[in-house]
Amino acid sequence: MGLDNSKMSVIDEVKQKTDIVDVISQHVPLTKAGRNFRALCPFHSERAPSFYVFPERQSWHCFGACNTGGDVFSFVMRQEAIDFGEALRLLAQQAGVTVPSRREPDTRKDERERLYQVNEAAAAYFHDQLLSSPAAAKARDYLLRRGFTAETVTAFQLGYGPDRRDALKQHLLERGYTEKELLDAGLLVQTDDGETRDRFRNRLMFPIDDARGRTTGFGARVLDDSLPKYTNSPQTLVFDKSGTLYGLDLAAPVIRKQDRAVLVEGYMDTITAHQNGFKNVVAVMGTSVTERQVSTLKRLARNITLALDADAAGKEAMLRCVDYENTLEAEVRVILLPGGRDPDDVVREDAAAWQNLVEDAVPVLDYAFDMITSGLDLAEARGKSRASSEILPLIARIKDDVRRDHYLTKLAILSGIRYNVLEAALKGHVTARTPRKAAGEFAVAQTAPFLSSPIEEECLRLLLQHPELKDRTEQLLPEYFHNSQNREIFMLWRQSADLQSLREKLDPTMWEHVDGLASKEVLGKRFDEKLSRIVLRLKKEHLRELKILEAAALREVRTGGDETDAARLTEEGIEANAQLLEIFRQEARANRSARDESGRVP
Repeated sequence: MGLDNSKMSVIDEVKQKTDIVDVISQHVPLTKAGRNFRALCPFHSERAPSFYVFPERQSWHCFGACNTGGDVFSFVMRQEAIDFGEALRLLAQQAGVTVPSRREPDTRKDERERLYQVNEAAAAYFHDQLLSSPAAAKARDYLLRRGFTAETVTAFQLGYGPDRRDALKQHLLERGYTEKELLDAGLLVQTDDGETRDRFRNRLMFPIDDARGRTTGFGARVLDDSLPKYTNSPQTLVFDKSGTLYGLDLAAPVIRKQDRAVLVEGYMDTITAHQNGFKNVVAVMGTSVTERQVSTLKRLARNITLALDADAAGKEAMLRCVDYENTLEAEVRVILLPGGRDPDDVVREDAAAWQNLVEDAVPVLDYAFDMITSGLDLAEARGKSRASSEILPLIARIKDDVRRDHYLTKLAILSGIRYNVLEAALKGHVTARTPRKAAGEFAVAQTAPFLSSPIEEECLRLLLQHPELKDRTEQLLPEYFHNSQNREIFMLWRQSADLQSLREKLDPTMWEHVDGLASKEVLGKRFDEKLSRIVLRLKKEHLRELKILEAAALREVRTGGDETDAARLTEEGIEANAQLLEIFRQEARANRSARDESGRVP
């Protein structure tokens, strides 16, 4: 019996009309493996294929270094380094499905497309000026002194903004763009008398592209001693400094392959690194590492290394990344740059030294320890108190119990304060801590059935109606939500203070679903125990689904005689079995406890 499209969400309709094999084969050469498909994983380097696509379940999974998988949405999100809403619209366009928008008028899409076009036209003009204009000689000399090759200049489409009041304006007006469009793109500035002029004059130009290679804005450097040295485009409909990573369109494929992104501060740092073969480097727009930037990188890699300038602002940005470790479920590491030098200096002078610095990067919390204690005398009570008061709040943020204990022990040894004293003080920080906004969390999907799961919806309903349970969700992992829509709601719920802020973060296509979940009352009491039971059940269903995929892949590798892959998959199956057994034991204990409390068992 067919599905009633009138009752389907647009997300389900897109999924129904999309074949995961067709989508993935546009990016990855797939080989038939029985009823499934196999390939080298596009997200990490490998010699033997460990990436599987399962047409019957409309899912994919990497059994190699990634050890992750998902549905067609999660693949596109990771492949294109875009968020859920962008992936939905990209797939909807391919499937011929109209995605309604209640957040902004339909005309905004046309406005955005027009801004992309005008920015690309401006980038082409600036690039041509750099290559051919006599007035750009100073800019060309500067790039030559920095050692940039012609290939690098072309790859990054570097340009020059002429030192004339309206050179770009006249060029673009002649090509059919309006003055309003140039203002909306941030290419012009308007004076108090209403006149307009070019924003970027006599400057070296750096076009800024998004992950899909569309030009969203510009960075610009002066060619004299005037200040500020660097400026950016203003906030526009397509350019948001806080969510942008310079060089991402060029770096994304390498970041996926290496499973590591190196985050630097400047345009020059990025360009120099790429020219010298370090193509997994991207730059923040200033030293503040933001939630959106971390979310973008998490879709590409599990490991992030920071190489920000060692000044006060850079140190502050590194400290904020302690929070991001919980999102990444991995350590953020910090490159300890030699005093007074930035990545550009190090790479140009000695590429091998840069490689060593990357390999020797230290966990961000170890860096924080060193930074906080470097100016303190830990032999004195005042130094001990200062160190513990600044470091304990950082340790309290760590979700992983083992890592938290490791750093508490380190603080005890370093400060000479007894462990039990620090432990008691730490409990005060944890108790006093209000539910934090998880910085930039983004789910890596696991297998996603077509229809929503009742147990997933029951879990979300409970969480939406009882926000006091937020501190009890550490064991609830994103991959336990196999439905894309539910997974996205859960991840954004962890970042939101209340239902209204959640709706503001959600794509409009999910508003109706989340409103329905929030309005249907959860019956009963003892909601914390109810949540614990639901989490166990979600984990059990996730492991069972994973075992089904492992079994399917195992059949194919055994047929092909690949004993190495067979052994690895068998080992993963044993681990899943062990986890399932522990879940069964926990459920049995919970059932016995419930019977005891009910009085049915003496």
